[in-house]
Amino acid sequence: MSDTIHRVNHEIKQRRLQVVRVTELTPRMRRITLGGPELEGFVSLGSDDHIKLLFGVTPQQQAAIDARNLGRDGGVRPTMREYTPRRFDLAAGELDIDFVLHGDGPASTWAAQATPGHTLNIAGPRASLVVPDIFDSYLLIGDETAIPAIARRLDELPAGRQVLAIIQVEDEQERQPLPSKAQVEVIWVRRQDEDLLALVKRLSLPAGKLYSWVALEKALTRQAKALLLEKGVQEDALKAAAYWREDGSADDE
Repeated sequence: MSDTIHRVNHEIKQRRLQVVRVTELTPRMRRITLGGPELEGFVSLGSDDHIKLLFGVTPQQQAAIDARNLGRDGGVRPTMREYTPRRFDLAAGELDIDFVLHGDGPASTWAAQATPGHTLNIAGPRASLVVPDIFDSYLLIGDETAIPAIARRLDELPAGRQVLAIIQVEDEQERQPLPSKAQVEVIWVRRQDEDLLALVKRLSLPAGKLYSWVALEKALTRQAKALLLEKGVQEDALKAAAYWREDGSADDE
């Protein structure tokens, strides 16, 4: 096992899966559990891995998408969005994906209408960033779109680790349980009431060898990363990702 942060590439496989069940997590977040024989062999080694979800423009196109064609040879060219595999259990044949229901976009629209028996094509993940258990503490900063990755990392951390998670949400109803064996402090930041960047600026960093992770809107991610570097966070133990853009041009994870 490597004792450094490292990337593992995967053979990209496209899968056609079926909706097994739908679970309402909060008023604005819905979990879609997928399954089917094509899930066999699915691999995801990093808690913030991304898979591509493939959507048609119309219900007819959605039904017609061939996950092995992807628009070639006259096939339907899908719209693709990237999402975190929140949980997968190959023994049970299940894959959970959590969707923010923000009212527009192909992924949110599909998730709002999904019912058992519907199908969804996925591809990937292309690669995993593996963060081995070499850190004493973790600083995790994100918004609703980052909750699946934050929750999965907390699921996977062992006892004896310290975690500070700062999560920006719309309102109190969007809080959700984040179980972990680690010792976790969660600061929920309501978007309209608090300045997330001001909070980061005055933050006291967790003690010990620290891994930091940021996933927000593109401009906020850039600013939060700069603030953390100013505070002395080590750049080689910091991942900052833009999960969406204010202009709507990026994937709506």
